[in-house]
Amino acid sequence: MPEISYREAMARALRETLREDERAFIIGEDIGPYGGSYAVTAGFLDEFGPSRIVESPISESGIVGIGTGSAMVGLRPIVEIMTINFSLLALDQIVNHAAKIRYMSSGQFSVPVIIRTVTGGGAALAATHSQNLEGWYASVPGLKVVIPATPHDALGLFRSVRKEQDPVMFIEHILLYSTRGEVPEDYYEVPVGEANVKRAGKDFTIIAYSRMVNVALAAAEKLAEEGVDVEVVDLRCLRPWDKETVFESVKRTGRALVLEEAWQTGAFGGEIASAVQREVFDYLDGPVARLGGVDVPTPYSMSLEPLVAPREDSVVKTVREELGS
Repeated sequence: MPEISYREAMARALRETLREDERAFIIGEDIGPYGGSYAVTAGFLDEFGPSRIVESPISESGIVGIGTGSAMVGLRPIVEIMTINFSLLALDQIVNHAAKIRYMSSGQFSVPVIIRTVTGGGAALAATHSQNLEGWYASVPGLKVVIPATPHDALGLFRSVRKEQDPVMFIEHILLYSTRGEVPEDYYEVPVGEANVKRAGKDFTIIAYSRMVNVALAAAEKLAEEGVDVEVVDLRCLRPWDKETVFESVKRTGRALVLEEAWQTGAFGGEIASAVQREVFDYLDGPVARLGGVDVPTPYSMSLEPLVAPREDSVVKTVREELGS
């Protein structure tokens, strides 16, 4: 099976969409001649032209408004917001309009818009460009929040969200674009709301998403050297999130750690931990643990920034502490 990068997987997903659906277009900042801030749309303008690759002004609210309105009248817009930090400028359009129009119109209008954006730190972009706000959007009824960790899942999930009638936040981590993974040449889809066990284990469950899946897998390999067999569950979606896969994993292992990059205070991991604690309490051999980002703005300093998000060593330490070893 060939290996491709996360960036290549996303470019393939977008090209497929534009080639197969004449209603689809992409709108965003620097997506045309520049090729996108992360080079995902490089060459798209020449291939599809300015009517399908729409270079927008720097106005996130306007971009999402255009996407919402065009989706309501039958088009299939893909809105690119350069980073999730900038989506705050479109919060009213996303939360008060796109997410609610289908409900408030009693189903007369649907809003099948895909909002692509980039989350996370680690690229030395400082405090206002390095936040993880995906959990905020996962609390909003009417939105779906998809956050793949691998090239395989990025392509498969995008193929699935193309069929959605509700607005989807499709969130990609900035440090994942250069990662590589196996992707089948044959067509496949990954269902929205279905988690994936990335590593089977019997002693401990780590529940993660986005870049933290890779951190969890690295920590699991380290712990395996110590005789601790860790299972890693990749949520892949935050709304809806796959409770059953998580619960079944915790039932098998009796232990759980919810791992995420977002600030731990108020993060979505609290929702997951609460559900696990309530629904599978009788199977637990200890309280559900949480490990998230430090509650500080992300430092610009390249020597300090890596200390803010969970790392392999901090995950290993947390698991050891939970096991009392």
